[in-house]
Amino acid sequence: MNEDLTVAALAALAQKHRLQAFRFLVQHGSDGAAAGDIAQHMGVPPSSLSFHLAQLEHAGLITRVRQGRSLIYSANYAAMTALVGYLTENCCGGRETCLPGQAA
Repeated sequence: MNEDLTVAALAALAQKHRLQAFRFLVQHGSDGAAAGDIAQHMGVPPSSLSFHLAQLEHAGLITRVRQGRSLIYSANYAAMTALVGYLTENCCGGRETCLPGQAA
């Protein structure tokens, strides 16, 4: 992941509703969730949610497919993994003792 994509992804996630929507989609796996279900879970109006989902999609963090009359959104796990990888690739100068989940 390059620096521009990283900045776009972090900017998209740096808002409460977008972060909540992304985490909700990550929990739903590859099946994703309908926009209406996401809005209901978050308690936000569908029009507001559409704006937030568009920001996440533009940053490459989620994908959207039409199934009949519904729009189904899914987390883009490859983009999420690339983002985390970019943020941790030079962690502690490469010393294994400070990698996430390990004591420093």
